Parts: sequence; structure tokens; C-alpha cells
Amino acid sequence: MKKWFVVSLVFVGLTLFGCSDSDNGIAGQKPPEAVIEIGSKSYDTILGSYCWGENGQTTCVDTAGPQELLKGVEPIKVKAGVKIFFVMNDEPQPNESYVLQISEIDEIEVSVQENSFRAPLQRGIYYYSYGVWWMDEQEENVSNGDAFYNFVLEVE
Repeated sequence: MKKWFVVSLVFVGLTLFGCSDSDNGIAGQKPPEAVIEIGSKSYDTILGSYCWGENGQTTCVDTAGPQELLKGVEPIKVKAGVKIFFVMNDEPQPNESYVLQISEIDEIEVSVQENSFRAPLQRGIYYYSYGVWWMDEQEENVSNGDAFYNFVLEVE
């Protein structure tokens, strides 16, 4: 039986959720680090919201969105249309993903194929949230963990 708990930390605007569950194959207190690779260079992402756990204990952390999380972070300068790869050196790999691109004028879902996508063709600053899920292979619609990785690009 799952036992849910909620802890609210009002002074930082953070709410933690968790539940007891069976071992799900993911380990550590936080999701693995993820980087983006552009050409031969690697760039760190900033971990946003996530649900993660080990030993049957899951913790969920809710953070601000990409624009707020990335305030003051220098954008990664890229050429229009360059291919950008997501890299996570950890097992198991997530088996579902979603990328949200946020610009001054809109928010759109970006198509990701083989862990990569192309930078926009228009000049400007673009914020990204790369959401990944470790979906259970035995139970439909059950996530064993999820994480949102954030970064900002400047297309020149």
C-alpha cells in the first residue's frame, strides 16, 4: 500500500511530495545529470522539477519554469539550424521525452528524434525545458521517475 505525504516549505515556495513504492530500477536521490552537445562541445543543463527516488521512497520537487530558473545564465550561442543532442550517461535511459521551446512570442513543442533536435532558423533567445520520463515497462501509464532539464540558446 502506498503512503503519500506532503511537506510544504512556504518560505521558498517549494512543495515536496512522495510515496512508498516498490523498487523501480532507478537509483540516487536526484535524477541523473543531463547535458546537451553541440558539435564537439558539451553544456550543462539546469535540473528543474522532478520526481525521483530509491529504496521505495519517491520525492517530487516542483521548481520555477525555464525562464525563471535560467535568469542570469549566459545563453549558449549557436548557429541557426545546428543539431543539438541530449546526453545522459546513466542507466536506465528515459523512454519518453518532450521538449518545450519558449521565445518572446510563443511556446511550441519541438520534435525530438534520436535524442536530438535542430536549433531554430530565426535569430533570438530561446528557453528550453527537456522533460523525460522513465515509464514502467510492465504497467501502462506508470512513471518510475521524471525530470525536466533546462537550458537557453541564442541563435545568431
